[in-house]
Amino acid sequence: MIDFEEKYHSQKRLTDQLMHALARVADENGHYTHDHSERVALYSMEIAKRLGKTRAEQYEIYEMGLLHDIGKIGIPDEIITKSDSLKDDEYDLMKRHPMIGAKILQHISEIPGLAVGARWHHERYDGSGYPDGLEGNAIPEEARIIAIADAYDAMSSQRNYSGVMKQKHVRAEIEKGKGTQFDPHIADVMLRMIDEDEKYKMNSELPVYMIKEYFGAIDE
Repeated sequence: MIDFEEKYHSQKRLTDQLMHALARVADENGHYTHDHSERVALYSMEIAKRLGKTRAEQYEIYEMGLLHDIGKIGIPDEIITKSDSLKDDEYDLMKRHPMIGAKILQHISEIPGLAVGARWHHERYDGSGYPDGLEGNAIPEEARIIAIADAYDAMSSQRNYSGVMKQKHVRAEIEKGKGTQFDPHIADVMLRMIDEDEKYKMNSELPVYMIKEYFGAIDE
């Protein structure tokens, strides 16, 4: 006799494993240290929690953050792994990764939001981002959350072309980006997270505490 509950949980585990495998593919060839996508997903989920989202909404944003950079698998390795600044034509090619990611994810009907995070995580609150130049609340809230989580991890992680930025400088950059690069309200949430991280560990130790309570009964 088929145990449908066990079958359901088995399928959920498989989905989770496949998503993490795809995220690792994107990270392995990227500018960032291992687990960049995992950290972005966790920061995004914590921000969503602090914004009052339900546990199901928080986990959906986690999934969106996990695959936000999947489009980088469509960018040539010599650009992805370049150790110095990109030339204009190389940067134009790099800017295609959100559209590539959205195209990869757009037909996953069970989690339709995945394509949202992939396509719009490089939009800016003032409308100067890419690929569509969306402005303010026209940018989906999930993408605005992932955008600041992604920026925080980019500044606080070792990359091919730069070292880890000091925490006070990361904070200053996020403060400076309020209303231009970032949604001001969401930026304030990230600033509080930084202020609470007195020993600057959030960037170097995967914040597992953020995720433990979410796995399990997330279907409420």
